Amino acid sequence: MMTISFSRIIVCLVAASLCGCSGLIFHPYRAHVRTPEMVDLQYEDVFLETQDQVKVHGWFLPAQTALKGSVYFLHGNAENISTHIASVYWLPEQGYQVFLLDYRGYGLSEGEPDLPEVFLDIDAGFSWLLKRAEQKPVFILGQSLGASLATYFVAYNENVRENLAGLVSDAAFTNYFEIARHVSSKLWLTWPLQYPIGWAMDYPFHPIEAINKISPVPVLIVHSKDDHIIPFEHGEQLYETAKQPKSFLATKGMHGYTFSSIKNRHVLLDFFNSHSNYCGTKFSPSINAYSP
Repeated sequence: MMTISFSRIIVCLVAASLCGCSGLIFHPYRAHVRTPEMVDLQYEDVFLETQDQVKVHGWFLPAQTALKGSVYFLHGNAENISTHIASVYWLPEQGYQVFLLDYRGYGLSEGEPDLPEVFLDIDAGFSWLLKRAEQKPVFILGQSLGASLATYFVAYNENVRENLAGLVSDAAFTNYFEIARHVSSKLWLTWPLQYPIGWAMDYPFHPIEAINKISPVPVLIVHSKDDHIIPFEHGEQLYETAKQPKSFLATKGMHGYTFSSIKNRHVLLDFFNSHSNYCGTKFSPSINAYSP
């Protein structure tokens, strides 16, 4: 009778479970735990249809003062916009209207998340926001997976680059293989499987191979030295690979909490202000790197 080792069984189960899906990347949550109204914000529910006829949902937060620009916010891999709103709820008071999008499968958005389909969601949201921009600058702010998706989305979409004033990448990873391997290596059960899991999740949409194609759109790369989810080295490598105009903000604190810091908020607003006149292929001077 043939015997199979426990590790071999786990490898087979992991490979089977990951084939054709993206369970290690996307962790959606359907229910909203809060709404903008709960933090005294005006908002509009927005439902959009993607090119493949999936309905996705987002929140539009209008500026509370004279409009300075628009911010398209792409959140990380877990939960939904209701748990990530803390990163951007303060921007309307500063004159920026914000659109937060839930990828398919998240919150009120239909479908199930997967790659490359989520890029259709992101494209639908960006196109919608452009129509509400009122000829003011449009910025993309992505966090974690959202930053990684945004990097690839901007790099390979000429229409986006022509209409974007700047990209802010907060805690992005360099490539899918490395982040899947890193996450797997932190658990004793999956430590022996970190390379098979990494290979199974090796999507061809690597930020490290895309970020040098974003120029001349200004980019601000943000990463915390204390980040244990996506190591600081990922941010450093992305910054080294990116072309000018580029800036780097080395922060402290937990993953996903960058803009709970007033100091970091000021840096973000400085970036917006510095590149508010950028339009299309017109070059905008870079700002200095930051190290709070």
